[in-house]
Amino acid sequence: MSLSVFRVGRRLLRPLASGASLIPRRGFAVGGPKSKKGGGGKGGSADAPKAETLSKEVKASTVVGANILKDGADPKILPDSEYPDWLWHLLDKKLPLSELKRKNLETLPYEDLRRFGKLDNRARIKENNS
Repeated sequence: MSLSVFRVGRRLLRPLASGASLIPRRGFAVGGPKSKKGGGGKGGSADAPKAETLSKEVKASTVVGANILKDGADPKILPDSEYPDWLWHLLDKKLPLSELKRKNLETLPYEDLRRFGKLDNRARIKENNS
């Protein structure tokens, strides 16, 4: 009994040994011969673009690699006063739940009170699930 392969659209189907039904089989693309030396073909160090050397002045005044537009330029670094105040607080450490529990809830700022509610709720859910 020979096993024949059927193509349905992009899928290859082959029958089971018993011939009862068809099961999908994935086909892989086969690559051509690869030469170990340069001189043609894809890739290789000869075809790689040369790394662009940037001066220290350019690196210090622009955000290199931040441009996402094809015809755009890298954005310039502005003085700190040009950026919004909230930007400088993004990386501040926030108090963990244990520290928030020790403090008086009536004196906590709104942001910390909201964070306390979220962390406390999360801890109670984990405790009930275990």
